[in-house]
Amino acid sequence: MSYQITQEIMVEAKEQLHTIGDWMRWVTSRLDEAGVFFGHGTDNPWDEAAALILPALRLPFDLPESLYVSRITGNEKDLILGYLEQRINQRKPLAYITGQAYFCGLPFVVDERVLVPRSPIAELIEQRFEQWIDPDSVESILDLCTGSGCIAIACAYHFEEAFVTGTDISADALAVAEINQQQHNLDDRLCLLQSDVFDQIPEQHFDIIVSNPPYVDADDMVDLPDEFRQEPELGLASGNDGLDLTRRILKDAAKYLSEHGILVVEVGNSWPALEQAFPQLDFHWVEFNRGGDGVFVLTREQLLAAGQL
Repeated sequence: MSYQITQEIMVEAKEQLHTIGDWMRWVTSRLDEAGVFFGHGTDNPWDEAAALILPALRLPFDLPESLYVSRITGNEKDLILGYLEQRINQRKPLAYITGQAYFCGLPFVVDERVLVPRSPIAELIEQRFEQWIDPDSVESILDLCTGSGCIAIACAYHFEEAFVTGTDISADALAVAEINQQQHNLDDRLCLLQSDVFDQIPEQHFDIIVSNPPYVDADDMVDLPDEFRQEPELGLASGNDGLDLTRRILKDAAKYLSEHGILVVEVGNSWPALEQAFPQLDFHWVEFNRGGDGVFVLTREQLLAAGQL
């Protein structure tokens, strides 16, 4: 049986641990001992401990080291232990426990209705896709499969003159996206629309179409860590080869792109299957400075040249 946080362990921790530093060290050790899976914003137990403890204490992530000697109250200890018990015993992603995740340095409300934001596309948004398009000329952006709205909202921040549309097939996901839209005061520059890929989008032209669609293939779905199984399957699975949604995006994207528009899509580990399925397309696979892969960029011209219309 895997390691569990028991009542006995919690009582001992409350009695013997007093400072933020004490709890950082102890929670790090417990996360490591439990063998939890990292991949929802952190990749190691120390960073995961910080992401668990500091929000519980309502403290910033850049807390000065000098404050790690600060003592915490009994109620604060209970809250940390409650978070840790859910993280280890239930294998719940930390963002679902705290109710918050960060993307492009921005805070987003998240819960079990949406995937936890983690796409490497964040790096491209921060760079304003400038390798492929003149950022200052961008007037309209479409985010397909928007989920929590993190990509759409981040685009709105980095393209202040553009109007952004975010779509999703899930009404539950759009309800979360609407919360984030309101929290970021973007009612006037962001439209959220329920649509199955392009089905409900009036034919119009966007300068950038960006998407992090479901792309997990059938084999990988079977082997998912417990943490990922708590996310909505609708946002993960996409047929035997993981490309059901991506095929539909490629089929119609050119109709919705402006003359110099670009298509940016994440397909993760399904990228070899995509290249095999579309040998006529010259995919540009992005190399990221902060890690991540499986994201391609295509221009409208490339799509048209390959007969994708």
